[in-house]
Amino acid sequence: MFNPQYTITNKILVNISKIEAAEEVIQHSPLLPLWEKKFKEDAIIRSVYHGTHLEGNPLEKDDAKNILAGKEVIGRPRDIQEIINYRKVIDFIDEEAKKKIDKITEQLIKKLHRIIVNKILPEDQLGEYRQKQVVIRNSLTGEVTFRPPPPIEVPFLMREFVYWLNKGNNDIHPVIKAGLAHHELVRIHPFVDGNGRVARVLATLILFLGGYDIRRFFSLEEYYDKDAASYYHNLQKASAGDLTSWLEYFTFGAAVEFNKIKEKILKISKDVNLKEKFGGQQIFLTERQMKLLEYIQEVGYIQNQTFREIFPDYSEDTILRDLKELIKKGLVKKIGSTKSARYVRV
Repeated sequence: MFNPQYTITNKILVNISKIEAAEEVIQHSPLLPLWEKKFKEDAIIRSVYHGTHLEGNPLEKDDAKNILAGKEVIGRPRDIQEIINYRKVIDFIDEEAKKKIDKITEQLIKKLHRIIVNKILPEDQLGEYRQKQVVIRNSLTGEVTFRPPPPIEVPFLMREFVYWLNKGNNDIHPVIKAGLAHHELVRIHPFVDGNGRVARVLATLILFLGGYDIRRFFSLEEYYDKDAASYYHNLQKASAGDLTSWLEYFTFGAAVEFNKIKEKILKISKDVNLKEKFGGQQIFLTERQMKLLEYIQEVGYIQNQTFREIFPDYSEDTILRDLKELIKKGLVKKIGSTKSARYVRV
């Protein structure tokens, strides 16, 4: 029976308290609908780029963005397909979370794998447990750093793992559960390829189902990718049996990501009574108007001579029309009446 060994330390408790505090702020912020769309799209791009880059995909972030927008990008077909597949699997777990599924099954995990390695692995390996022994090597030295269980044990280990996911652990905090699931799937290494990606999206799905979705704005993949050596070191270290340090690492990463989103939202939604101010109505803004507000929030004001620097593709008249709309909506006010006038937040 899968029975993970770990201790709830002060570090883990502090990290979870930060996650819950950020979640509370984010869920109740008066975010405008178009801001939400922008945040979700940005989170998807970050997840897709960092989730594949972490596995050695050489494409740049702008390449990933262009691929997701349907534009042609120069690169290996496999690398491009990895980007497409990761976007599809994020959409898939989003839909599963919306259905509020009450169980995570082996079939679901195999489905995640099929989507992630579609057109990358041979058809007979999509969503199928590995039939051979594999080893994990240090990419720099070639040294074997981890030897997963033999293939004959994989079906049994996966059944035990899935049983644990669905039974008798309702008192485990969703963030802890996501971290434990992430590590165990990597440890079992049930597939020939794509195990890390499956583990990360499975952990994200568990967070979604546990109520920690922060409106789908976060990307744990970005945190891991920024220090990939630390990510892999912590995974490997936990394979010795004690998962405490891995959970400290995992919860810290989630806290960092959730707090980053919280701070950005607070900066944009500085007036926490925004919806009440407009009679409970939310305000619709264009992307340019949102960018103007964000700039004013960050710098404190904007002037005519700055327009060209921020919006090189638009005329001064276009930006002035946007500012007039923001003034009309009560979000910005004009100080002065000449070309040197400043536009500031109300």
